[in-house]
Amino acid sequence: MTGTIVHIGGYTARTGGRGEGIVAARRDPGSGALTPLGTVAVTPAPSFLVRHPTLPVLYAVNELPDGQVSAFGVGVEGALTPLGVRSTGGADPCHLAVAPDGGHLFVANYGGGSVAVLPLDGRGVPGERSDLVVHEGRGPDPERQGQAHCHMVSPDPGPGPLLAVDLGTDSVYRYDLDAASGRLTPRAPRVRTAPGTGPRHLARHPDGRRCWLAGELDATVTAYESTADGALHQRGRVAASDRAGHVQPSEITVGPDGRFLYVGNRGAGTVAVFALDGELPRLVAEVETGGEWPRHFALTGRHLYVADERADMIRVFWVDPESGVPSPVGEPVPTPSPTCVLP
Repeated sequence: MTGTIVHIGGYTARTGGRGEGIVAARRDPGSGALTPLGTVAVTPAPSFLVRHPTLPVLYAVNELPDGQVSAFGVGVEGALTPLGVRSTGGADPCHLAVAPDGGHLFVANYGGGSVAVLPLDGRGVPGERSDLVVHEGRGPDPERQGQAHCHMVSPDPGPGPLLAVDLGTDSVYRYDLDAASGRLTPRAPRVRTAPGTGPRHLARHPDGRRCWLAGELDATVTAYESTADGALHQRGRVAASDRAGHVQPSEITVGPDGRFLYVGNRGAGTVAVFALDGELPRLVAEVETGGEWPRHFALTGRHLYVADERADMIRVFWVDPESGVPSPVGEPVPTPSPTCVLP
């Protein structure tokens, strides 16, 4: 059976990692097995990856003090051809997303505490930055929240605003994009989390109304519901893990049928599974990943792929369609310093 290609981003020597760039692997849709194909792009610290919605183009942040984004054409067996490199206008970009119409690229600068916008041409190649919005403020944690730290950009699949999650200011900012100018207009007021939450990533429900926010600093999941005007109203909060000790949530995503929510927990080395059949997420299982630091994961088909940054591996799980609970499949796939899995 012909597999499909997965790209894996990670940290390289310039950021204390052991990788060389972006790695490709072939995925067997039936068994879920990954066959590594080697490094397909040598590029510094490609810690997060995303694909263009309609073109064979892949984008990577280069999480460096002088932040950059790199674009690649995707070829046979996941081969990558460089298309261009652009400055993000801020330090340590850690997340990026493409507008649903494929016309713009949004980048979260963690160190710069800012959101960058880059227009994309007809081939998906990024042009010079069209906007840079810098967040101001801080949170109560002096070590992690001394300034703004934008951690995620999440475009609405419909007409709603772009959401920018900021760990440093305990906020989710909302922006409307003017497609002609490539500039962002803030929608007031911004959504403020409980102080010290340290919001990292956000997951949207397929219904377009609900979303959940992973708090990296207080190990919580906050539930929100949106109104017609795009405002987010908090429904409540639950613990991201039931394990003792220091827990740092990482990735959060909703399963394709909208019944379950998945949260990666660094420190605990688990993926927590929550049922979404009530007002608040209900913990149904917490599965060991075999490593300590599940930085990112991706669901595709019936399988879950977990990148453990410190254990240098990708772990494959089969997800039970009824219970939503993952079970490990096969042996871990050795991968140096992986931080993003992109099926």
